[in-house]
Amino acid sequence: MSVPIDTIVWDLGGVLVDWSPNYVYDQDYFDSEADRDYFFSHICTQAWNEQQDAGYPLLKATAEKLVAFPDPKWQQPIQDFYGRWVEMLRGSLPDTVEIFRALKEQRRYKFFALTNWSAETFHIALARFDFLHWFDGRLVSGEEGTRKPFPEFYQLLFSRYQINPSSAVFIDDNLHNVKAGEALGLRGIHFQSAPQLKVGLEQLGIKGH
Repeated sequence: MSVPIDTIVWDLGGVLVDWSPNYVYDQDYFDSEADRDYFFSHICTQAWNEQQDAGYPLLKATAEKLVAFPDPKWQQPIQDFYGRWVEMLRGSLPDTVEIFRALKEQRRYKFFALTNWSAETFHIALARFDFLHWFDGRLVSGEEGTRKPFPEFYQLLFSRYQINPSSAVFIDDNLHNVKAGEALGLRGIHFQSAPQLKVGLEQLGIKGH
């Protein structure tokens, strides 16, 4: 018989917070689709951004990219990645926030955030979104110097907040991160939409959201 869930661990970006580079680099930003594809696959890649999520300085990372890609057509796009970061932070995902609110009001669970996020920009989100203050604790990768899906980031969450992974569920929109959590004993929900999340929670016996 499975252990009842008493703890819910949330990812933020893509689950509770609507963040995307596409809000800056829209279909009209680059001269061609080929340039856009090259930029995200070779210059400001997901892996590069994750490096800053784990604590690498934004200004240093940007300066290094400007040197590595000196072609003038790439200079402004590189500077805009963090220079216009606030525009990528579109808002909350209200349907998911409402699920969080309803569960919080039950007073049956503890809530934690486990997020890949630069320490240099997280304060912006903290000031903008009240629900980021509803958690019983949070781990921000940029503040800790490690990130998902590395096991030590999850283990740090467990130890700092005395979480038993077998009694916790982890919600993340990145399947790789979910699988990494499951390997450490968490039950996982790969977030795709608020309705799908409700079904996943109900299947784990978490109702009333």
